[in-house]
Amino acid sequence: MNVQVDRPIGMFDSGFGGLTVARALIDKMPNENLVYIGDTGRYPYGNKSASDVRNFALEIANSLVNDFDVKMIVVACNTAASVALLELQSSLSVPVIGVVEPGARALVRATENNCVAVIGTVGTIASGAYKNAVAGASKEINRKVSLTATACPGFVEFVERDETSGKAVTELAEKLLAPIRDAGVDALLLGCTHYPYLSAVIGQVMGSDVKLINSADATASVVREALAQNKIARSVQSGMPDSPRFFGSHEFYSSGDIRHFAELGRRFLGPELSVAKQWPK
Repeated sequence: MNVQVDRPIGMFDSGFGGLTVARALIDKMPNENLVYIGDTGRYPYGNKSASDVRNFALEIANSLVNDFDVKMIVVACNTAASVALLELQSSLSVPVIGVVEPGARALVRATENNCVAVIGTVGTIASGAYKNAVAGASKEINRKVSLTATACPGFVEFVERDETSGKAVTELAEKLLAPIRDAGVDALLLGCTHYPYLSAVIGQVMGSDVKLINSADATASVVREALAQNKIARSVQSGMPDSPRFFGSHEFYSSGDIRHFAELGRRFLGPELSVAKQWPK
């Protein structure tokens, strides 16, 4: 048994949104062990101060390292990644990956008219993280793009209440997305891990000519590359050499109502989320 590679990947988000990234990780790397913490007791992060979000992120990340012995951390929350990623990367002993840069690169690659947009929480947009990430991706890919960044307060709360369709959320989307429609973009990055659950509504409002970019798959690909580079990927032979194939274990924790987290999370993620446990332990 290889203790190093069998350690889990740690993930966290303010609530359910990061489950979109967890789903992508499980699909791409089904043999990896996973520990996910949803901070539903303190969500949403988007309307909180940067210092509060930074403190929450440090607390959860340190718990993942000290309490769960993770080998890598995925900050599956755009707001937390936008204000705390660099500090987490410099202070922790394990690799830390965020969702901002992978999403920005996918957005720049997707555009044809070089006019793109990103939507996110108030905190994420105000941080300027996506402005910097898109500029960096444009330079890396050698493509100059025009970016429209818009905050969408209220979207996270709809998702956390499992209201992902209907008149109320559609009317809010029409109001919030009007500046992006007017900008003539052809690619829109869902810059909050909750927003993919609203893809149907957002797509309806934006129209079929606008590509919706979900950073989950791009982030999962970066995680897979980082595991390989650090030589900590769990192969199908790890731990069970006699089995031709096996799947990793997945643990889910919530700082809020664990029953609600398990019930709603299972609808979002799938059967892997059968039970949620309390965090802090």
